[in-house]
This record gives sequence, structure tokens and C-alpha cells, in this order.
Amino acid sequence: MEPFNDTSLVPAVRGLLHRPGDPNGDGLVLTHGAGSNWNSPLLIAVAEKFAQAGLTVLRCDLPFRQIRSYGPPRPGDAQHDREGLKNAIDKMKRLVSGRIFLGGHSYGGRQATMLCADQSGLVHGLVLLSYPLHPPRKPTQLRTQHLPKLQTRALFVHGTRDPFGSIEEMEAAIKLIPSKAELLPVEGAGHDLGFKGKTKRQDLPAAISTAFHSFFG
Repeated sequence: MEPFNDTSLVPAVRGLLHRPGDPNGDGLVLTHGAGSNWNSPLLIAVAEKFAQAGLTVLRCDLPFRQIRSYGPPRPGDAQHDREGLKNAIDKMKRLVSGRIFLGGHSYGGRQATMLCADQSGLVHGLVLLSYPLHPPRKPTQLRTQHLPKLQTRALFVHGTRDPFGSIEEMEAAIKLIPSKAELLPVEGAGHDLGFKGKTKRQDLPAAISTAFHSFFG
């Protein structure tokens, strides 16, 4: 791993770069949820597994987290955060010669889908960890308005006990997406996918990697 900080861009791109020992030419930009940062245990574990599989991985802080070290994003942050993801993708395109993927946990994944719904063809595919389909206990407040515009292939990874959306609700939402999409349920996991505090679900990164390579080839 090596620090990555490009302040020549606005928003800047800041995070850590995982370079694989045997690169396959593909790259993954991976970002965090509303209450976390690039150093979350889930992102670290997934980035390490994907790097072992040959991908160059940049796990990065969204712009709102670069400004504030704690607390959730504010209502006006979303557009700025999507611009930050676009800059991170542009940087990754200079690092690898193959396919580019974009991934994110919760809020980060939602911003990734919104970015790609507006800019078709930006990346080859999406890896979405615990997509926040609706606020907990508010199933009518669905965050699906942009999904019918999403032309990018997407792999969703979702816990069966996630309060932000049940597996059945996720399956219904995925049907709104015109591109190919797939759901990987994680039995017994909540929104943190088994990575809460010092707890780490050791089998999950490998399962995500296997599903990713099966889905995207």
C-alpha cells in the first residue's frame, strides 16, 4: 500500500493505493459510507483481496470526509462527492490499461450509481456494498429514482439483516436497472456486512471476489 494524494484536482483525490504483485491491468476505485472513511476495515479487506486477484485498487476518501474528519455528509455534499469519484476514476485510468470498476459502501455506493446513471460508460462495472435502499424503518422513502437510467453493470452485495433494505426489496429495486445486475446476499449480515468494530467476517472478501469475477469475467 502507498499513500495517494493528488491536490491538483478539485475536488482532490486522497486515499491509499494497493498495487498487485501480479497486475491484470484492471483497476477499482473503492470508497466508504456516510459514517466512515477510506480506512474502514471492510474497505481494507475488500481492497486487499482484489489486489491479490490482480486489480490495482484505490480506496479513497470522498470530498466531504476530506473536509470533515467525522460526521455524516450534509445535504449539499452529494454533487461534490460525485465529482470527487469522477476525479478518482480519471486518476485510475492513468494507472492501469484495462477495465475500470467503481465500488462503494452504503452512501459511497449510492453516489457511484448516481454518477454512472448520469454518465453512461464512465466505468466498466459497479461493486455496491450495502446499497442504502431506504432509511431504516422508512421503506416508502426509496432511493431508486435514478436506477432506471443506470446503464452500467452492477454487482450488489447485501446482508439479509440490513435495515436499509431487505433482500426482497433489493431484488425489486434491481429489476428497475436496464443493464445487467446481480445480487449477492450475505446471510445474517447487517449494514456493516459483518465488519463492525474489531469483528471481521473473514469469508466475505473472498465471496465478493468470486462473485465479481463470475459476474464480470
